[in-house]
Amino acid sequence: MKYRAFLLKLISDIRASYWFIPACLAGLAVITARVLVWVEYENHWVSDLIPSSLNDTKIEDARLILSVIAQSIIGVTGVMFSVTMVAVSFASGNFGPRLIENFMRDRGNQWSLGILIATFVFTLMVMRSIQGGASDGVDPFVPQMPIVVAMSLALLSVSVVIYFVHHVPETINVSNISAGLGQGFCTQMAKTARKDATGARKRAPKSATGISLETNGYVQRIDLTKISDIADASDITIWIDRVPGDFVHSGQTALRCSSPLDEAQISALRACFAIGSIKTEDQNLLFLAEQQVEMIARALSPGVNDPFTAINCLNWLAAGLARGMQKGVSFGLHGSERVILRPLEIEDVLDATFGAAFQYVEDDKMTKAAWAKILDDLQISLEGDAQKKVNGWIESRA
Repeated sequence: MKYRAFLLKLISDIRASYWFIPACLAGLAVITARVLVWVEYENHWVSDLIPSSLNDTKIEDARLILSVIAQSIIGVTGVMFSVTMVAVSFASGNFGPRLIENFMRDRGNQWSLGILIATFVFTLMVMRSIQGGASDGVDPFVPQMPIVVAMSLALLSVSVVIYFVHHVPETINVSNISAGLGQGFCTQMAKTARKDATGARKRAPKSATGISLETNGYVQRIDLTKISDIADASDITIWIDRVPGDFVHSGQTALRCSSPLDEAQISALRACFAIGSIKTEDQNLLFLAEQQVEMIARALSPGVNDPFTAINCLNWLAAGLARGMQKGVSFGLHGSERVILRPLEIEDVLDATFGAAFQYVEDDKMTKAAWAKILDDLQISLEGDAQKKVNGWIESRA
C-alpha cells in the first residue's frame, strides 16, 4: 500500500481524537433505537417480555419521561464538556501544552462523553416513534421496550457522571500524569530495545542521491517495511536522515539512495513518510521523555518551585532507562542491511533525559542531590555494557 504511513498516522490521530468514540456511540444509538422500535412495531408480543410493572407506560407519560431524560442528559453533557476543557486548560498551563494530547487520548473521558451523547440520541429517536394522542387520528403506539432501554441508559449515565467527577481530578493529578508518561516510556524502551544496531554503522557515500520530502512539518511516522521493499526491488541501499520527531522542510534531504531513482520510485519513498504539524509519540521514543523533562522544567521554575514533582519525574525516567537497558543497548527504530538509520544509543537516551534535565536541577540543591543519587542507583542496577556506558556518560558529565 503506497500511503500506508499516512493511513497509520490517520488511524492514530482518530484514536487520539475526542470525537471518534462519541460519534461511533451516537451512530450505534440511532441504529439500535430504529431496530428496537421496528421490532416492537412489527411484533407486538415483544412488549410482553418486559415485566408488567414496566409495560404500562401511557403515551403522554412516555413522552414526558423521554423528554426529561433528553433534557437532563444534554445539560449534564454540556457541564462535562466544560469541566473537561477547564482540566485541559489547567494541565496545559501548569504541566506543558504538549500534554494536551494525553488528555485527548484518555479513554475515560471519551467513553463518558460518548455514553451521554448516545443516551441523548437514543432517547430522541425513541420519542419521535411514539404515535397517537388525545387529538391524533392514528393508532396509538408506545414502544415499551425502547423506553425501558432509555431508562436503563439514563441510570447508566448517572453512574458515568459519578465516574467522571472522580476521574477528572485524577487525570490532572501531577503524580498520575508523570506516572502515565513514565509507564509509557518504560513500555517503549523495553519494546524497542535491541542487543545490537543492525545497519547503523554504514555511512552514506558522498555520491548518494539525496531526496527531500517537499513538505514542511514534523516526521510523525515512517513505513520502514515499504522502504525496505523498495530497496530490495530496486537493489539499492537507502539511508534515512530524518526520523519521527525531526522537523523537515521542503529543501532538506530526508533520505539518501545509493543509486538514482525515477520519479515513481521517489514518489513511493516520499509516501512512506507521514508529516504533521506537531510531534507525536508514535515511533518517537524520546517524545515521552521530553514531556517528563518539560514537567521538570516547569516544576523547578521560580513561580512553582516544586522539587518533589521534579524528583518523581526523574525516578520514572530512571525506571524507563533501567527497563530498556536490561534488554539491549540500542533503542527506537531499527533499520536493516538495505535501510540504514541510526538508532538511539544509551548515551543518546541519557542526553535526552538526565542530560536535558540537568540544566533545570543544577540550581536546586535538593533536586540536584536526587539527580546524582538516582543516576548512581541506576548504574548499580545494571551490568555489562550497559553499566559501562552509563558509567562513562556520568564521568563525562563530572
